Amino acid sequence: MSSAVDESSVQRSRRLVEAMAKDELCPICGGAGFVVPDLPIGHPDFGKAVPCSCRQRERSQRRMRSLQGISALETLDRLTFENFIAEPSHLAPERAFNLRRAFETCRLFAQEPDGWLLLTGGYGSGKTHLAAAIANARVAMGEAALFLIVPDLLDHLRSAFGPQSEVAYDELFEMLRRAPLLILDDLGAHSSTPWAQEKLFQLLNHRYNTRAPTVITSNQRLDDLDPRLRSRLLDVELVTHCAITAPDFRSGKNSGQSELSSLGFHADQQFGTFDVQRSDITPAERSNLRDVLLACQTYVQDAHGWLVLAGENGCGKTHLAAAIANSFVRETRTDVMFVVVPDLLDHLRAAFSPQASTSYDRRFDEIRRAPLLVLDDLGTESATPWAREKLFQLLNYRYSALLPTVITTSAQPKQIEPWLRTRMLDINRCRWLAITAPGYRGSRSQQDANAPRTRRRIG
Repeated sequence: MSSAVDESSVQRSRRLVEAMAKDELCPICGGAGFVVPDLPIGHPDFGKAVPCSCRQRERSQRRMRSLQGISALETLDRLTFENFIAEPSHLAPERAFNLRRAFETCRLFAQEPDGWLLLTGGYGSGKTHLAAAIANARVAMGEAALFLIVPDLLDHLRSAFGPQSEVAYDELFEMLRRAPLLILDDLGAHSSTPWAQEKLFQLLNHRYNTRAPTVITSNQRLDDLDPRLRSRLLDVELVTHCAITAPDFRSGKNSGQSELSSLGFHADQQFGTFDVQRSDITPAERSNLRDVLLACQTYVQDAHGWLVLAGENGCGKTHLAAAIANSFVRETRTDVMFVVVPDLLDHLRAAFSPQASTSYDRRFDEIRRAPLLVLDDLGTESATPWAREKLFQLLNYRYSALLPTVITTSAQPKQIEPWLRTRMLDINRCRWLAITAPGYRGSRSQQDANAPRTRRRIG
């Protein structure tokens, strides 16, 4: 025992002399920069030198500076909990509640990060603001937080292989794995090369196994992510998932303007601007218009199932369908997708392109799950097998789920695909409204309605 202790003392003395010779004394405490803890013989760490507390603090500060050097947080210091609008006035109550709950969850996580926090939602829904607010709150407490956009993270790792890199790849990757709090923004926005998938898996798998505090934001469906990552993100024991339903704050769109929706072109088509007192139609046709208008107004109050507006071109089907959509947005503040059927199929075809910003699966899911879907001019699309298949998949889903769907068509029932005709004529799930009035565009009623404006312009 004595010889062992003496040998340990000799080793410590030798290290101290070597440190003094190299001028490596700790500038703070004046020691050799390490200490040998007083541990009982037989302890696994007996005789092992560890950095002194000064060096440990110095290393921690140096690591924090290195993390801050690659973090994107400097440009996001304005994003805090204090300036996040948790309950915007333009949101429907259920969406405002959803956003408030996400806000409170993030604020609690910032106080004491534990486990993983996953924030998902559409573009501009507030995910990045909340994630940056968590990081800024931790930094304000004097704690380290690393905020990285995933494509930037992969660029940092690639550049670390270069000879001019200030930080070696191994050192950088180790800092990422051991960061006290790692925040990855826009998971899924990166190029999904095998190398990128491997690095992200290695990083997140390490943090998953060590249960290291991690925040992830993504606008991708979990089904679209690497299956290995998806299985970890679905671990309810570790991961708290906040799915934010708020629309895009940045674009200035209201909640009724989907990216694919053309409802904005029909803003003037309201119930109040629909003319049921046309002078060029019979009393029976005028009565029919009033009945159809009333049925459309009633549908908005209790929108469920399908509503079909049928009639010849220009009879007012699109006007009434747009009026339903505009009224629905105004009263419920809920998303509406208004799209002409041929345009809808073009959007789906475009989603197959490698340059598409949104995958086909995600685009199709966005359409079929829309709270209110208005399909204008059904029957004018190219009746290819592919188009029929996509329309069947879309409408069969909404029919089975009783999702609010408005369809306009100028086709006669016998001209409609049998699978769709049987659904349209199902009186338990669909109401068929046939407009008997002739086309309005170019009619005497339209000419009379425009005549005063014409005279004023001339005068």
